[in-house]
Amino acid sequence: MSFAWLKRYVPRGIYGRAALILILPVVCIQLVVSVVFIQRHFEGVTTQMTATISDELTLVAAAEPERRAELAQSLQIAVREVPLSGVPVRNQRRWYDLSGVTVISVLRERVPQIRAVELPDDYVVRVYMIDGDEAVRMTFPRAQVSASNPHQLLVNMMFFGALMTLVAYVYLRNQLRPITRLATAAEAFGKGHAVPYRPAGAAEVRAAGAAFLAMRNRIERQIEQRTLMLSGVSHDLRTPLTRLKLGLSMLEDEEREPLERDVQEMQRMIDEFLDFARGAAAEKVEKCDPVAMVRGIVEDAARGGAVVRLVEATGEGRILLRPGAMRRALENLISNAVRYGSRAEVSVQLSEKALRIRVEDDGPGIPPEQREDATRPFARLEPGRNQNRVSGVGLGLAIATDIARTHGGVLRLGESGRLGGLQADIVLAR
Repeated sequence: MSFAWLKRYVPRGIYGRAALILILPVVCIQLVVSVVFIQRHFEGVTTQMTATISDELTLVAAAEPERRAELAQSLQIAVREVPLSGVPVRNQRRWYDLSGVTVISVLRERVPQIRAVELPDDYVVRVYMIDGDEAVRMTFPRAQVSASNPHQLLVNMMFFGALMTLVAYVYLRNQLRPITRLATAAEAFGKGHAVPYRPAGAAEVRAAGAAFLAMRNRIERQIEQRTLMLSGVSHDLRTPLTRLKLGLSMLEDEEREPLERDVQEMQRMIDEFLDFARGAAAEKVEKCDPVAMVRGIVEDAARGGAVVRLVEATGEGRILLRPGAMRRALENLISNAVRYGSRAEVSVQLSEKALRIRVEDDGPGIPPEQREDATRPFARLEPGRNQNRVSGVGLGLAIATDIARTHGGVLRLGESGRLGGLQADIVLAR
């Protein structure tokens, strides 16, 4: 039997689930104890007390008229003759008076002369008996047939149940707080910035925290080593390129121009290597207006000769970003769009939950089965792209993907419904 349908009703937060784990058993235990106790105790006590008063009513009804008043007074029963027309046609009780059901049932069963029983409140019981052509109303205190203050059990159970639940929740919250701190630190590291964290809590939580710190340190060292390696290689290549430029300047124009284009292409590749090596981890996070930033990037690209325009910009506000890294990612996407297509269109949407920056082109696009490979470093998919354009080194989409991930987001590739080419979305959660 599957209980998957219960997931939609279960709280998503750890505090809500902890509260449910605490409260649900307490409530169930209280309900079971209440039902069993009321059935076994209150119902049994009411039955015994009602049976006793039934015998007393029978005794008073069978007594001689001259002794009835004295006997009734000693038993705290008020006796009064009433006309037959004053006898109610049916029993009377309040709908929530559960013990009254037992009182009426036992009285009618043990005293056949009783025609009606009235339980108007918690203080008095009126019994109507028929004796020949006469009707007698006997009144006595409700305390003689029901246990006094039955609500005290429920009040005590609710009070102490709530008290114990509160104490348990406070204790459990202290146990859950290290888990939430670990989750916060992991989420922040996933978005590219490290927050101070020290393992605390139970032994298992401390072990998980220590493993997280070790993993974070290994990842930071790996990023640092990759950056140093690529930066060093790319930087060392600049020296021979400078010598090549100097040597080419002494050649004739016919021989120099093709070689200079090759050197420029190599220079551009080195610049992409450096951009990929820098990544986004070294830049500090700042609060930025993403809509204004995207608008400025598109205007700069258009002034530089790219056929690009901003078609949509919705939302307002400031979010935490690395502006330099995000500029590199968007410039790479725009550069790819205008390289493989004739024009590019950019849109940005900022909502309460997410930021989405979209770049679309009218080029050949990328087949769905090759989109994952396209985001890998040094991947070049010329068979599926326009080969009449200058090819890149294969780092444009990889840089954008890496920057999106360091912001805790993703780069999604798809087909543009507007232009028919490639659609690249950078989606960041707020």
